[in-house]
Amino acid sequence: MGNNYLKLSEFDLEGEFIGFFDSHAQKFKYLQFALTKCNAITALTTGNLKIKLPKELRKALSLSLTPGAHIRVIGYSKLHARTGKIKLKAYDVIPLHVCPINKSPQINLNKNQSECSKKARILVCQGSGCRKRGAKQLLLKIEKTLSKTKLSQEQICKVRNQVKIQSTNCLKKCSKAPNCIVKLGRKQYNTVKPTDIVSLIEEHLS
Repeated sequence: MGNNYLKLSEFDLEGEFIGFFDSHAQKFKYLQFALTKCNAITALTTGNLKIKLPKELRKALSLSLTPGAHIRVIGYSKLHARTGKIKLKAYDVIPLHVCPINKSPQINLNKNQSECSKKARILVCQGSGCRKRGAKQLLLKIEKTLSKTKLSQEQICKVRNQVKIQSTNCLKKCSKAPNCIVKLGRKQYNTVKPTDIVSLIEEHLS
């Protein structure tokens, strides 16, 4: 993993396979992935993701995956200690079947709207000022705090499905570095301590 990188946490993602970054060179070293669902707490950026594949999977995946396929990717994220850049590496890639549309779309729509309102995001600034004042340690402490919570097993599963930790560019609050913003539905909390995040999330998800 290199001396410059720190392992953050494992991820379990679902989404759409877009293609390989270096397919023209027949290496198939990285896949491009459109994230639709995150099954585990992890520090990820939004949008399309670039994920490195293990050598033993590259040839088989190059023959079996087609753009648009729905897949599950399991692996880990790592943080560059100097630049704050996050890289993703896969352990396994699993093709998934898309579920058919339910016969009661209105019920599902209401359920999805309710679930979306419960989503929580934790934004950790990775601007140069915040990195100098402990953003990396703050990110690690947040993940550690959430993983060691005293929530029930059911609540932990709910947290993993509905809480997303993101590294962001400068949040323009450099005087209060390192910065962390917690977004719970329409509510936003600035400069929240890691130890206070769990109680906020418990209240939001209850």
